[in-house]
Amino acid sequence: MDLPSERETNLHFLEAVRKAIPSMDRFRRYDGELALESSRRNEEYRWLSLQRTNIRTGHVNPQAMSDAYDFHRLILKIMPYHLSISPLDVDYLELMFGFDLECKSDHDEVVFEALFADGPLANLFRVSDASVLDVQPVLGMSLSQRGDLQAYYEVKTRTKSRRGSSARYKHEPISLFLTLRRYGPVEELDDLGAIFTTLADRAETMATERFVPDLLTPIARQITSSSA
Repeated sequence: MDLPSERETNLHFLEAVRKAIPSMDRFRRYDGELALESSRRNEEYRWLSLQRTNIRTGHVNPQAMSDAYDFHRLILKIMPYHLSISPLDVDYLELMFGFDLECKSDHDEVVFEALFADGPLANLFRVSDASVLDVQPVLGMSLSQRGDLQAYYEVKTRTKSRRGSSARYKHEPISLFLTLRRYGPVEELDDLGAIFTTLADRAETMATERFVPDLLTPIARQITSSSA
């Protein structure tokens, strides 16, 4: 269901967040979105976004994972009361880990060489005059028999021009994401904290055992190799 659209309701919620975290003192209004942020001039910053059907929060470069988790738990705790959210409003709860890898080489070529060059998919590119244009894999899986717990791996390169040039994006990073999503129903709003903890524990395990060694590390090595 849609979130409240009344100005006073939304501002009251954002003000409660600002009082809890004084550094989040920058209010932004975008098309279909209200945002509250701390200064992006700092290496570490937080943000919160209110859209018509969802609430998103982020903590960039936290000094400790516990700092980020505390921020997300705070929002989960106070938002139902300020925004009149009921368990029926909750479609899913999602947790994303994001990593940026600086890369001055062609992003898509780097990802291709790191993940596909030695596998059967490389044969698809063995075409006369062919060059790598777009390699942004997304892999999803179910982590429960009911299908209500899902995980996704995603690699995001920067868009090329229509003719395949990536010169204007050479200072942009390659972004990698690990996303865990738990679908409802949610019986009680107080359950959101426990669901978040489950997602965080599972995400940390998958990041350590799968995401970092099998996705992030090969791409990081290829970046180093291509820059040598």
